[in-house]
Amino acid sequence: MSPQVRLKKKKTARIRPSAGSAKPRRSALPAPKLSSKPRRMARPADVAEGERAVAAALEEARRSHARLREAIDILPQGIVFLDADGRYILWNKRYAEIYKASADQFEPGARIQDTMRIGIARGDYPEAEGREEEWIAERLQRMFNPGSSHEQVLADGRCIQIEERTTSDGGIIGLRVDITELKQREASFRLMFESNPVPMIVCQLNDERILAVNDAAVEHYGYSPSEFASLTIRRLQAFETELPWAGNHTHEERTARTWKHVKADGSLIDLAIYSRQLTYNGEPAVLLALMDITERKRAEMRLAFMAHHDGLTGLPNRNSLRKRLDELLIQTRRTGEKIAVLFVGIDNFKAVNDTLGHAVGDKLLRGVARRLRSTLREEDPLARLNSDEFAVIQTGIKRPEDIVLLAKRLLHAIAEPYLLQGHSVVVGASIGIAVAPGDGDDSEKLLMNADMALSRAKKDTRGTFSFFEVGMDARAQARRKIETDLRAALQHEVLRPYYQPLVRLADGRITGSEALVRWPHPERGMISPAEFIPVAEDTGLINAIGAQILRSACMDAARWPDDVRVAVNLSPLQFRVGNLLSVVMDALKQSGLPPRRLELEITETLLLEKSSQVLATLHALRALGVRISMDDFGTGYSSLSYLRSFPFDKIKIDQSFVRGLCDNRESQAIVRSIISLGNGLGVTITAEGVESEAELSWLRAEGCQEAQGFLFSQARPNAEITGLLDLQQSGASAGAEFAMGSARVA
Repeated sequence: MSPQVRLKKKKTARIRPSAGSAKPRRSALPAPKLSSKPRRMARPADVAEGERAVAAALEEARRSHARLREAIDILPQGIVFLDADGRYILWNKRYAEIYKASADQFEPGARIQDTMRIGIARGDYPEAEGREEEWIAERLQRMFNPGSSHEQVLADGRCIQIEERTTSDGGIIGLRVDITELKQREASFRLMFESNPVPMIVCQLNDERILAVNDAAVEHYGYSPSEFASLTIRRLQAFETELPWAGNHTHEERTARTWKHVKADGSLIDLAIYSRQLTYNGEPAVLLALMDITERKRAEMRLAFMAHHDGLTGLPNRNSLRKRLDELLIQTRRTGEKIAVLFVGIDNFKAVNDTLGHAVGDKLLRGVARRLRSTLREEDPLARLNSDEFAVIQTGIKRPEDIVLLAKRLLHAIAEPYLLQGHSVVVGASIGIAVAPGDGDDSEKLLMNADMALSRAKKDTRGTFSFFEVGMDARAQARRKIETDLRAALQHEVLRPYYQPLVRLADGRITGSEALVRWPHPERGMISPAEFIPVAEDTGLINAIGAQILRSACMDAARWPDDVRVAVNLSPLQFRVGNLLSVVMDALKQSGLPPRRLELEITETLLLEKSSQVLATLHALRALGVRISMDDFGTGYSSLSYLRSFPFDKIKIDQSFVRGLCDNRESQAIVRSIISLGNGLGVTITAEGVESEAELSWLRAEGCQEAQGFLFSQARPNAEITGLLDLQQSGASAGAEFAMGSARVA
C-alpha cells in the first residue's frame, strides 16, 4: 500500500482564491464588533510593525510552501493537495507526469471537476465515455468520502491506483501510483498459473490458508475450488511435518522438498514441491509447484529392493547376507558366541530345469525358499546366493548339536515332494557348514569355507551335510588345475567366441550378436564360463582372455553385413589395468571394424567403484564411437543414480526377470518399469533369456525393442552365424523365422 502523506494544520489565516468558486467567499478573520466607546487610533509606528509582521509571515509561508514542494517532488508516488472545495493547492512532479495529458490545466485554485471535464472531452478517461457527469459525480463522491483504494484506467492503457484521505479542515490529500507494470505481471502470473499443466497452489504465508489453485491441482487432487478454499496446506499433508517454506530461506526458488499429500479420495501421493514467496492480492503468500513423483518413488523402491534381494524368491542376495554376517561377527567378538553359516545346495536341480523347463525350475526354487524360511527362526538370516544355492546364518548356538539338528531339519523340509504344474517333483539337498570364529573371522573367509564344505558334501554323499575341515582343499586343487589348463589354452588360442543373435522385435531381423567365450577342453569337453571365468578373474588372466576374445570378435564381425553389430562383455578387472582403451583401439584397427558396430557390455558392479578412471575410460570409448551397454540390469546393484553416471546406449534386462514373465506380476511390473525408464532416457532396451512365444509377445506389446534367448538361438560358432546373416541379407526370411521363434536349437 502506498504511504500516506498528511499536512500539519498551521494556525494562520487562510486566503482562498474566489474566482470561479461556487460558494460565497469566507473570511479567515473575525468580524469587527461595534462599540459606543471611543477607540484609540493606531499610531504610524504600530501600522508599520504590523505590516512587517504580515510580510514576515507571508515570507515564512512561501518558504514552507517551497520546502513542502521540494519534499513531495522526490516521492515516487503522485501527490495532490485539494482544498475543501476541490480546488488545487499543490501537486508534485509525479502527479503531473501521470496525468500529463491534463497537466496544462493544473493551476492553483482550479477546480478538479473542471479539469476532469476537459480531460473527458480530450478522451483521457475512456471509462467515462457516455456517462460523463455521472462519472464525475462518482469520482467526487469517492474523493470526499474516501474508503479503500481503487483503480483508474487512462486512455493510453495505463492503470493508476488512487487513494485519498481527508484533512482536518475538509481538504483532500490524494495519492496516485502507476501500477501498469504490476498489473501486467499479475496478468502474466495468472496466465502462467491457470494454464500450467503442473498442479500449483497459492497459500497465505502466515495462516497457511489456500488462496488459489489452478485447474491442474483441481484435477490432480480431486477437490473442487470451493473445497480447496476451505483448506489449509497443512490439511493436505499426510504427516505432521514442517511446511515447504519453513526455515531460513530466501524468496527465490529452491531445491524441491519431497512430501506426501492426501488426495480427495484418501490416496497418498509423493510430491516434489518447489516454493517461492510472493505477494498475492496484497497478502504475503507462497506459490507451490507440485510435481507428482509417486511412480518414480515406486520405481526407486523396486530398484532399491532389487539391489539387495533376489528377484525370483525375494530373499536377500549375497551382498545383503555378507553385510549381515559382518555385523554378527562383530557381535561375536564381544560376546564370545558362535555362529554357523550353512550353504544349502539343491541336488539335481539342473535335471529338473532340463526336463521340466525353467518355469517349473523357478517354482521349485520359490518353494524351497518358502520351506527354508518356515523352518528357521525369524532372526536367522536366509539368502539366495545363485541359481540353486541358499545360505543360512544360525545364531544362538549353545552346543554343536544345535547346528546338526538345524541341518537335518533343513534337509527334511526340502526333501518333501513338490507339486508343480501337475508334476510331483522330489529333490534333495546338500549342506556345507562353517562355524565362526574357528573357521573364519571375516564374512568372505567364512562363506568360502562353507562353500568348500558344500562341495565336499556333494562329492561324498549327496543329501547330507559336511562341516568345513582345515584339510579340505579339493576345491582349491580343482581351481589350481583350471588355472594351469587355462594358461595353456590362452597360449595356444584355444578359447573362442560363440555368438548369440540379438533380434529386433519390430521386424524380427538380427541386428547384432553377443560374443560369449567358450573353452573346448581336450579332456573335459566344453567347460562352462561359470567355472573358469571366476578363476580367470582371481588370477588376472581375465585381461588376456578379454583382449583375445575382443580381437577375435572384431575380426569375425568385420566380415558380417555392415548393419550388424557385435557385443563383447567386459570384466570390471579389465578397467583396472589401465590399457583397456588401447586394447579396444588395436582390435578395431587390426580388424577394420567401424567403432559404431562394436558394443561393449559392462555390469553394474563396475559402477559401484565410483572410480573417475572408470568413467574416463567409458567416455573415451564412447568418443571413439563405440556403444556402451549395461548388462544384467537389476541383478543386485541397480540404482537410478548409476544411469546418471554415464549415458548408456543400451540397458539389458536380466533373464531372471524375463523367465516366467507371463506368470509373475512382480516381474512384469519391474520389466515394465525398466522399459519405461529406457524409453524416457532414449536408450535401447534388450531382454535377455527369452524362451517362449508368450514372453516374446508380452515384451513386444510393452515396447521392448530387442531380445535374445533360446527362443531365437543358442550361442553358435561364427560359421553358423554368418550363414544366418547371409540368409537374412538374401531375403530368405531368416529374420522372420527368428521373430516367430522357429530358429530354435534342437
